[in-house]
Amino acid sequence: MTETGMVNVWLSLGSNMAPENHIPQALHDLEAIFGDLRVSPIYESEAVGFKGDNFHNMVVGISTDRSPRELVSILRQLEARHGRERAQERFNSRTLDIDLLTYGDRIIDEGPIQLPRDEILKYAFVLLPLSEVAADEIHPQTGLSYGQLWDGFDQQDQSLWRVEY
Repeated sequence: MTETGMVNVWLSLGSNMAPENHIPQALHDLEAIFGDLRVSPIYESEAVGFKGDNFHNMVVGISTDRSPRELVSILRQLEARHGRERAQERFNSRTLDIDLLTYGDRIIDEGPIQLPRDEILKYAFVLLPLSEVAADEIHPQTGLSYGQLWDGFDQQDQSLWRVEY
């Protein structure tokens, strides 16, 4: 936390159902709630874990004084507002998926809140955009910067490409 009680937080946004509509609207909604955003480029990639339309993904940085639980609640409300239906299957199509990736340099494992999210180290569509906006920030568990993590990531397994709206 900073002296003002604000914490720097990274979120991942993804959509494979009309992403050109849902992602810009989600950015507008996040800005209305949190103020200035730090945004990565948007990347397209094939669906992971199921057959479906390609996903568009990006990373967004905010500063907040809200707790991780409060943030997750706000993010779930935003997803629902965009028509997100939480299915039993983990891997499925989504109008909007917003995940809390990091909460400052805190390591948290409390039920549904696991920070930093393990997706950072697993998926190119999370790590690449994070490395572009937070290259020098340190992953609190590995001790490596996101730029170093991307440099060491096996980039052959997951192809992604930048898209513009």
